[in-house]
Amino acid sequence: MTSKDIVLQTLAYASPERVARSFRDEDLIWCGNTARTHATPWRAVAGGSWESTDEWGNTWRRIEANSKGEVARGVLDDLARVETYEFPDYSRQEDYDCVREVRAGRPDKFLLGALPGFAFNIARKMRRMDQYLADILIERETIHRLHDRIDAVVSDMIRNYAQAGADAVMFCEDWGTQSQTLVSPQLWHEEFFPRFRNLCALAHDGGIRVFMHSCGQTEEIVPGLIEAGIDCLQFDQPDLHTIDALARHQEGARITFWCPVDIQTTLQTRNEPVIRAKVREMLDKLWKGRGGFIAGYYPDNASIVLDPKWQEIA
Repeated sequence: MTSKDIVLQTLAYASPERVARSFRDEDLIWCGNTARTHATPWRAVAGGSWESTDEWGNTWRRIEANSKGEVARGVLDDLARVETYEFPDYSRQEDYDCVREVRAGRPDKFLLGALPGFAFNIARKMRRMDQYLADILIERETIHRLHDRIDAVVSDMIRNYAQAGADAVMFCEDWGTQSQTLVSPQLWHEEFFPRFRNLCALAHDGGIRVFMHSCGQTEEIVPGLIEAGIDCLQFDQPDLHTIDALARHQEGARITFWCPVDIQTTLQTRNEPVIRAKVREMLDKLWKGRGGFIAGYYPDNASIVLDPKWQEIA
């Protein structure tokens, strides 16, 4: 069986011969595109900090060399520009030739086409998170139009990844704090659920799956994500939901969870028996020999101040 076969059987709950994994000869590989955007490298600025511009034209700032930073100034600091802002062009098929090359060179791997997010992840940067969370309450009509424009851009990317040979698209969109979603579940279902459903349907019509990463406590919208058509949810904090809760979501639905051992709790114990016990719990309750689980590896040990040996044990 190839890695691609293993992942496809995992998603289908078709009892693959082993657990799919994203470490040590990983089963999944990534590919982006070469569309021209506003992105620039990080540059040093006065005061000992760094700035960069992302693909949309937002200005990011960080104070440490290894920090991911945050948006300091959104490109849509004036909402009046929602209709006139010019998005990068992701519609050109030739910008996905790199996907075709990776597909031809690694036909045995499950290939993920990288998306920058759905509407929430993109719009919150263009307006800055603090302003955006106010906008979706008091500037609902204008933000709805911004979301529509973003959906059109993401749709171009999904279609092109499908045509270029990707097996799935994947995006990162953090929806939770440590205790709740960043917007009310009601607002999520009103404004965002239909968008998730439409974009997932577009991907499925093109013969590809949809993978989503999200940090934080998102338990109240997980059923909506599954109903909308998300095929795989990648959580780095599975214990924030509890393994039992994730297992309940698999009852009656073929949702796959892709998780490392929890990066905030279990790995931080630095206790080998505890880590091994958690791995066993995840396999017994989520994989069960049928599929529905991908064993993960958190790729940035430095940011979680963790000796790699603990993930090696996991």
